[in-house]
Amino acid sequence: MIIQKIIDIRHHKIFEISMIFIIIFSALTVGARTYRQLEPYQDLLSYLDILISVIFLIEIIIRYVAEGDFKRFVRDPWNLFDAIIVIGSLIPLESSNLVYVGRLLRIFRVLRLISFIPELRLLLNALFKSLPRLGYLVLLMFIFFYIYGAIGSTLFGSINPFLWGDIAKSMLTLFRVMTFEDWTDVMYEVMEFYPLAWIYFLTFIFFSAFAFLNMLIAIVVDVVNKENKALNSGDEAEERHKQELMAGIKKISGELERLKNRLG
Repeated sequence: MIIQKIIDIRHHKIFEISMIFIIIFSALTVGARTYRQLEPYQDLLSYLDILISVIFLIEIIIRYVAEGDFKRFVRDPWNLFDAIIVIGSLIPLESSNLVYVGRLLRIFRVLRLISFIPELRLLLNALFKSLPRLGYLVLLMFIFFYIYGAIGSTLFGSINPFLWGDIAKSMLTLFRVMTFEDWTDVMYEVMEFYPLAWIYFLTFIFFSAFAFLNMLIAIVVDVVNKENKALNSGDEAEERHKQELMAGIKKISGELERLKNRLG
C-alpha cells in the first residue's frame, strides 16, 4: 500500500512541477553565493542548501522505490545522472578536501531540469545523435579553413604577420572573420595592398557563415524531427499496448463472471 502511494506520488504532475521549481531555486541559491552584497546571508544560504539537498535525496529515493528494481533504475541514464549529482552534492562544503567537487556538483544540479522536461531530453538526445554527421561537417569546414588560411598566409603574411604570419594564425583570423568580430578592419587593412581582396573575404563569409551554418542547422533539425517521430510512435505503441492489456483484463473479468454464475 505504501509503495503504491509512492508510485502515485512519483508519477503525479505536481511532484514533477515541484521538483522543477526546487531545481530552479537551487540554481538561484548557488548564484546568490557569488554576490558579495549577500555575504551576511551566507549562513541562511547554507541552511537552504542543506534543505535542498535533503529534498533531492528524498526525491531520488521516491524515484528508486517507484522503479521497484535497482537494475531498472540504473538502466535509465537520467536516473543515474541525477543520483550521481544528488549524492555528490551531499559532500560538505566546509572542511573537506573535496570542497570544489561539491561546489561544482551543486552548480550542475541545474542540469537536472533536463531529466524532468521531455522537450529538453529530446533536444539533447538529438544533439548527441547528430554528432557523427556533424563530425563530417566539421572535417569539411577544417579543410575549407585550411585552404583559405594557406591562401591568406601566402598573400597577406607580409602585411600583418600578427594576423597572417603562418597558417595557424591565418585560421584564427578567419575564425574571427566568421564571427564578424571587427572583420571589416581586417579586410580594409588588406585591401590597401590588394584592392580585390574583398572577394577573398566575402566568399569565405558566404561559405562559412551561411552555407556551413545552414548545413549544421539542417542536420540538427533532421535529427530532431526523427527523434520526435520516434517518440510519438513509441507513445502510440505504448497506448496500443495499454488498450490491448485493458481489453484482455475485461475479457478475463467477463470469463470469471460467467464462471461465477455457473458455479452459483
